[in-house]
Amino acid sequence: MDSAIEQIKMDLRKLGLPKNNNLLVHSSLRSLGDVPGGAETVVRGLLEALGPDGTLLFPALSYRDVGIEHPVFDLRNTPCCVGALPEYFRKRPGTIRSIHPTHSVSGVGKNAEWLLGDHFKDTTPCGPRSPFRRLRELGGWILFIGCGISPNTSMHAVEELVEPFYLFTSPVDYRILLPDGGETRMRVRRHNFSGWTQMYARLDALMDGEHLRKGKILAADCYLMDVRDMWEKALVALKNNPLYFVKEIEKGA
Repeated sequence: MDSAIEQIKMDLRKLGLPKNNNLLVHSSLRSLGDVPGGAETVVRGLLEALGPDGTLLFPALSYRDVGIEHPVFDLRNTPCCVGALPEYFRKRPGTIRSIHPTHSVSGVGKNAEWLLGDHFKDTTPCGPRSPFRRLRELGGWILFIGCGISPNTSMHAVEELVEPFYLFTSPVDYRILLPDGGETRMRVRRHNFSGWTQMYARLDALMDGEHLRKGKILAADCYLMDVRDMWEKALVALKNNPLYFVKEIEKGA
């Protein structure tokens, strides 16, 4: 287990992850291979690579379980729907989770409270107080472990600034259950994408090798993306062509 943690740290150094930085991770645990200690080893490797003043974030999205038919989000117990590693991290002691019915984020570290603490004030999934938008303000990196760069939730925050026609549908009134037994309500505009496929891998053609780095962590093919450069390049592309990051689904396909 210790050797695997050390190898993860070394691999992240080769990718160029700066110490004491902010890191949002999209991941496939299976892609890393047979890891002694499993998810805990991976999380410890990430934390040790970041250092004592770093901040580690994982998406804790719950849109598959929380929606029109079941508009109830339990901050402590609603699982995330984006993989085994984010779900493990969400439940790990010391981790905090932002309050949002469909697009919450889990985090730990120096800046976690500021990045996550006001998400409940937004009326969209990735609004101005969301961790996705605040990560741009603070600066940091997005790490993709074995999943390519397509599952990039931060791109929804970019889209929310431009509001292409495919993005939003009607709002939903959600009931939010809090760990202390209390509850609150949130009215949130839902994302739509009906009839459209997300094409966020097109960022690869927009970003250079300094801001989108490619390498290995254990057995996984990985990408390390500079958040601010992603925002800069993506916003220009989206303003020039609102359909740049989507593809229409052919009828009958």
